[in-house]
Amino acid sequence: MNTWHIHIQGRVQGVGFRPNIYRLASKKQLNGVVYNDLNGVHIKFTAKKETAIPFYKTVLSDAPSLAKITKHSILEIDNQIYEGFQILQNQEAKTTALMLTPDFALCENCRAEVLSHDNRRLLYPFITCTSCGPRFSLINGLPFEREFTVMDEFKMCVTCKEEYTNPENRRYHSQTNSCTTCGIKLSLKDPQGEEIVNDTKEIINKVVDFWHEGKIVVIKGIGGYLLTCDATNSKVINTLRKRKQRPSKPFACMYPNIELIQQEFQTDPSEIKMLLGEVAPIVLFKLKNNQANIAEHEVAPNLDQIGVMLPYTPLYELLMQSFGKPIIATSGNISNASIVFEDDKVFSELSGIWDYVLTNDREIVTSQDDSVVRFSQLKKQRILIRRSRGLSPNYFGPVSNEREEVILAMGASQKSVFGVLYKELFYLSQYLGNLVYFESAENYKRTIDHFMNLLNCRPNVILVDKHPNYHSTEYGKYLTDEYGAKLVSIQHHFAHFASVLSEHSLLTKPEKVLGIIWDGTGFGNDGNNWGGEFLTYENSTFTRLLHLSYVPSILGDKMSLEPRISALVHCWKNDTATEMIRGKFTEQEWLLYQKTLNKGQFLKTSSMGRLFDAVACLLGIMDVQTYEGEAALKLESLAQTYVDQSEIIDKTYYVSKISYIGNLPTGDIIIGVVKDLKSGMDLNQIAFKFHYSLVKIVDKIARLKSIKKVTFSGGVFQNALLVDLMQLHLEPNFQLYFHEEVSPNDENIALGQLAFYQTTNKDEIS
Repeated sequence: MNTWHIHIQGRVQGVGFRPNIYRLASKKQLNGVVYNDLNGVHIKFTAKKETAIPFYKTVLSDAPSLAKITKHSILEIDNQIYEGFQILQNQEAKTTALMLTPDFALCENCRAEVLSHDNRRLLYPFITCTSCGPRFSLINGLPFEREFTVMDEFKMCVTCKEEYTNPENRRYHSQTNSCTTCGIKLSLKDPQGEEIVNDTKEIINKVVDFWHEGKIVVIKGIGGYLLTCDATNSKVINTLRKRKQRPSKPFACMYPNIELIQQEFQTDPSEIKMLLGEVAPIVLFKLKNNQANIAEHEVAPNLDQIGVMLPYTPLYELLMQSFGKPIIATSGNISNASIVFEDDKVFSELSGIWDYVLTNDREIVTSQDDSVVRFSQLKKQRILIRRSRGLSPNYFGPVSNEREEVILAMGASQKSVFGVLYKELFYLSQYLGNLVYFESAENYKRTIDHFMNLLNCRPNVILVDKHPNYHSTEYGKYLTDEYGAKLVSIQHHFAHFASVLSEHSLLTKPEKVLGIIWDGTGFGNDGNNWGGEFLTYENSTFTRLLHLSYVPSILGDKMSLEPRISALVHCWKNDTATEMIRGKFTEQEWLLYQKTLNKGQFLKTSSMGRLFDAVACLLGIMDVQTYEGEAALKLESLAQTYVDQSEIIDKTYYVSKISYIGNLPTGDIIIGVVKDLKSGMDLNQIAFKFHYSLVKIVDKIARLKSIKKVTFSGGVFQNALLVDLMQLHLEPNFQLYFHEEVSPNDENIALGQLAFYQTTNKDEIS
């Protein structure tokens, strides 16, 4: 008999991998052991070669559905003697090369059990098994064993212990195993912290009654607190908006079942599959005509899509089954700040927003918002809007670490996500909010520390955005001194480009690639604000090929908040266009802004985001927006309505000739929009022509430069209609690449910083 060692790496802890190996080995009557350590799962066993190799193949082919194997090997080792087959605990390892398991949605088996009168876990709101439940949000250390999680505080009762040690049980070595007798306790409290009731059945009934009464209940979930109320009650939704300081940004809704969603929304199999999967994110759907039972206008003012999710924890399942209607389920925070996850802060930071709090005695170690996904209407291209619960903190795209560095990529600032390269794995954090908010910045720092401690590593290279005033950049510089690391700054749009190139393994290909990088802003190499960029990549070199023509960038952050200012700077030297927007300003504002422009002492911007804002303002959509991208979303909605309602699509566009070096004239677009407005053209049609014009610009540039591979990144490509149009009109002649593993917005900057640094081998601040 020979002794063999199988080593499996990837997402292999917390997904039932060891119990699965135990069952497979028992069927083959093999003697050996399986154990977790800090670099994966290890299997050692004795067998002849003709038995060992088929067993190895079975281990890979019959892995648990939630596992993702990234690396595996089998070696013959020195002979060892084993009796039977065992799962061992806590084997020592010197290095960490282990993917961190995300939090999984409630599985169907546990969903059935929590509602079954014949099951001992009936109404237990924290039921889990090896196939579902929290993971990343509750780990204090590695490997994934109960003693390194907050579940260690809950000692298993005799019955749970029997399940945990029984190889035939679904909860065999389930580290989150618990029940009503030995597990987590619920508590319903008022704003003074006084407990109203703590019996689960009574709590469910009370919360449902509160929803019916028009009350706002904040509920402790997997990654933080969610603010909830009746989604059919206009009055309470408006109250929530006022208290949360969120005047018009859309709310997500949680529905009790998939049938009700299919009844009210236009659904596609790809969207339903995402909704029902282990990630269970918020998915954006279009309402069917006259089918809405929710308060549609209050939930998503003036938008044609609504974010929808299903109950992904047993607690939500129990509540939703009892309520039977959709609820608002939005992050417990003040808009743009990090989600509140600490029990004491729900009474301080969220005080005055909620009427009652439903909490529990299990600590949340790492906070996470819900992930958000949308699909383009025609091509069904998946677009990640927010990558968080269920998806973070692992990245499954191609990475390498030939120099064996520990690299911390700090990401951007408004949609902060950082990344850590350690050994051969890249960890990409959950979305952490806008770092201009103190609590978000503190949570960002805390989460970086948590990752460093989990992985037991310290960075020797720190990558930051070139913008000197980003909080992520400032903190990266601080950590450089703290760790004695090398600091490298990387231009924002080059990072966007590098991220999508990396996802599709294009960094090592010989062909030239065109990068269409469109967003709101990014600090450019010339000191101006970039954002409408046409870049190229070839032979490890990134080049700025073309960009939207510069317009004045004035009034700082006020410009991104007020589309009328974007319209002003785009229309500044066009008398006809200026006349159309004159009434959007007071006399005092107009004189002040004209004086500012005439002085000529301003930065310039090539931002595509600001061009969207300008067109939206000209079309009368809005002059001032209440959240980032609001005007662009509504402009997209108008254009999509035109597509939906038109039998023949207008194929005219605003830019007919492109032979420019260095810039593309946005003035042509503004002139065309103004002309169509004055002719009385339907606003929906103008909105579509604007979108289609952008497609034609890409088409002409790619043809002019004879480039066949075209990539897309930046927040503008969260626009599903634009993605559809690019694919519909460019795919026959070009190979198109969109983000798949990460969001097109600034959440991909950390990945791009890593890819840019490794590709260009920059050893100094650039």
